[in-house]
Amino acid sequence: MGRLVKRASVPVAADGSVRLAVVSDTHSQPHPAMTARLAEIVPGAILHAGDVGDPTILDALAELAPVYAVRGNIDGHERDLPDVLLLDVAAPVPSRILMTHIALYGPKLRAEVARTAKVEGAQLVVCGHSHVPFIGSDKGVTVFNPGSIGPRRFTADPARHDRRFDGRVQARAHRCSDRPNVAAAIA
Repeated sequence: MGRLVKRASVPVAADGSVRLAVVSDTHSQPHPAMTARLAEIVPGAILHAGDVGDPTILDALAELAPVYAVRGNIDGHERDLPDVLLLDVAAPVPSRILMTHIALYGPKLRAEVARTAKVEGAQLVVCGHSHVPFIGSDKGVTVFNPGSIGPRRFTADPARHDRRFDGRVQARAHRCSDRPNVAAAIA
């Protein structure tokens, strides 16, 4: 699956936990509150699930935390963004994340993504593309799409999410508009 696959390790905090902020679909126009809201949660790393647009957006994110990003369908080949990124998280319960831009067909994992996740031992697939936030499970793999933090599409507000790995996975959505936050935990 994908043409370019990269591997990386995500740094772990002194207490063994990792806080990951997850964004997607900035389309060169991130929400004006994006940087401030991300800074509030003090992420250990930021995952961008594709459709970055202007590559300087990754530079702005990198001022807050290390950035791991994949190519979306609007992104060119600048910066050698991979189509698939495998991230190892050495938290108390080691985890592997498979990140790719297009992973879902409705609420279901695409077959090639599910196969790759299984072969690579990924417990979590992070994706973007639909602009619609999604947290679920399919084919034995947890799936997380943060929705868009760029231009509004459909009725979804721009959002960013953080994940914390400390023996369990927790996800929380943080809206960039005045609407209340949405919280969800998955294990």
